[in-house]
Amino acid sequence: MATVGTADKARARRGRTTAALLAAAVAASLAAGCTSGDGPKGDGRGADREPGHSRAAEGPVLAVKIDNSRRARPHTGLNSADLVYVEQVEGGMSRLMAVYASKLPKDVGPVRSARETDLELLRQFRQPVLAFSGAQSKLMPLIGAAPLRAEPPGRTSDAYHRDTTRPAPHNLYLRPSALLPEAPGAAALTTGFSYGPAPEGGTADTSETVRYPAARFTFTWSASRAGWLVSMDGEDTTTTDAGRVAPATVVVQYVTLRKSDYYDSLGNNTPFTETVGKGRAKVLRDGKAFDVTWSRPTATDGTRFTTEDGERVDFAEGQVWVVFAKA
Repeated sequence: MATVGTADKARARRGRTTAALLAAAVAASLAAGCTSGDGPKGDGRGADREPGHSRAAEGPVLAVKIDNSRRARPHTGLNSADLVYVEQVEGGMSRLMAVYASKLPKDVGPVRSARETDLELLRQFRQPVLAFSGAQSKLMPLIGAAPLRAEPPGRTSDAYHRDTTRPAPHNLYLRPSALLPEAPGAAALTTGFSYGPAPEGGTADTSETVRYPAARFTFTWSASRAGWLVSMDGEDTTTTDAGRVAPATVVVQYVTLRKSDYYDSLGNNTPFTETVGKGRAKVLRDGKAFDVTWSRPTATDGTRFTTEDGERVDFAEGQVWVVFAKA
């Protein structure tokens, strides 16, 4: 039988002592992280970002590019998103990007390709996961270099599946659980948005319409739903899994659209939506419209919305839609 010498015993004691000290240090670090907040006040990531929401984000948000052509509707999983961005793409059409943090639906889709605009927009989040069906070959290196986790089909086993009852390419769906073990929580939404009572003033407003060259969005206030019923191209926006879409807050954000270096197969240029800078916006909540100013100093900042006198504009609790409209 082998015996343990004095030197071996001493080394073992030192190893146990080092392990205990390391464990204590890690525990202290975690405890400090849980009480110190997630960023300095006012930086778009800190304590004043979302009053009433936990600060302890457990992981990255999931952003999914969603097809919005007529043949792609009704969508699946859209009502579960915390945030939905609407952007103009080539040919004057629209594309959605749904962002998930509070909960993950079973399926999301139909999933379509990414655009250059998405990369700047996603810089506000910490290492987000981007689910998309592909992109132009010239854009793929930029996606690969961006501070995000790109998850196109084929990257993760069983993350995507096809609905054979729908025509391709409008039938690709994502299983979010294949990419994230669980929802990270609302604190992962480093958007700069804040939630609370409506500001003073505003004007009564029950319907607003935003038009793109080849798309139309109408938001109609519903007191019974405490939200804005969405219609696209004159048709009610419904989902296959959760009925009619009715976000609590809608933001019409007026932005600069410029030509990008990218074109589709028909030669149509893909517009780039400038989401860094400042401009005017209209916030719809509680059956009222508020004319506000938006500001996003850098790509890593969230977007702040303020009144004419500089007061922060809070959103209603619930889903938010941000519709980028040409200034």
